Amino acid sequence: MKELAVRLRRGDDLRASIEEICRDIDAAVVLIGVGCIKGMRIRMAKAQSYLQDEEDYEIVSLNGTVIQGKCHLHIALSDETGRCIGGHLEKGCIVNTTCELVLGILEEYTAERIFDEETGYPEAVFHRKREVDHD
Repeated sequence: MKELAVRLRRGDDLRASIEEICRDIDAAVVLIGVGCIKGMRIRMAKAQSYLQDEEDYEIVSLNGTVIQGKCHLHIALSDETGRCIGGHLEKGCIVNTTCELVLGILEEYTAERIFDEETGYPEAVFHRKREVDHD
């Protein structure tokens, strides 16, 4: 695995920035995401509702996968009282002062999302690359 460390700045859309950074990368994972945002937009479980506001939040946790430039990321945020909320990261979470990201590039894998009839969603399928034998 190869690491990529970047700092996002005030005004950057967190999800859109990660997608842009990973646009030419087949498979990556978010190892670390720490910073703060102004304005939250997260999708809740069952993909039926969103939480959205313009308040300030600390990023408590950010993790997930990026496959062929498309994100499946979960975020946990805390407000000024320490109350935490989490869900699927959507576009609209805007970096307030900074966000430090460390991404893991899965160089030994290819990946794709394939619809899974059991779950009803396109799910990640990882394939380990085979080394070519030059004998």
